[in-house]
Amino acid sequence: MDTARETASEGEDWSLERQVGFLIRRVQQRHLAIFSEHVTDLTPTQFSALVTVAQDGPISQNELGRRTAMDVATIKGVADRLQARGLVVGHRDETDRRRILLEVTPEGRALAERRRADVSAISQATLGPLTAAERKTLVRLLKKIS
Repeated sequence: MDTARETASEGEDWSLERQVGFLIRRVQQRHLAIFSEHVTDLTPTQFSALVTVAQDGPISQNELGRRTAMDVATIKGVADRLQARGLVVGHRDETDRRRILLEVTPEGRALAERRRADVSAISQATLGPLTAAERKTLVRLLKKIS
């Protein structure tokens, strides 16, 4: 069926509860609630940045933003907070003195490692209502559209 006809037929019994954006937001709210119950010392964005710096660092702030899907303003705030807590440090790139590279500290690496298992359990809890096959399918489909 072509998209125009699908849209027209969907419009006849349209409801907010069937809209992809609404459903994704609801799932995100569920995930964030579970995350905040189990991890109180990092936000999800801070965890994403910290674990990426720990795995891939030293890394520029811009590259970190790209890898973690954060805009310039968001990644700046996240990086500043991680630096203020002593979890990452910034230093000038030797080849491009204008660029600041972020590197994980031993404390940051230890926290990232401790929280990885928690975050895996949080993902499983978020997907809890699904069967194992549904979980694999959902993750595959989310990767495809992201």
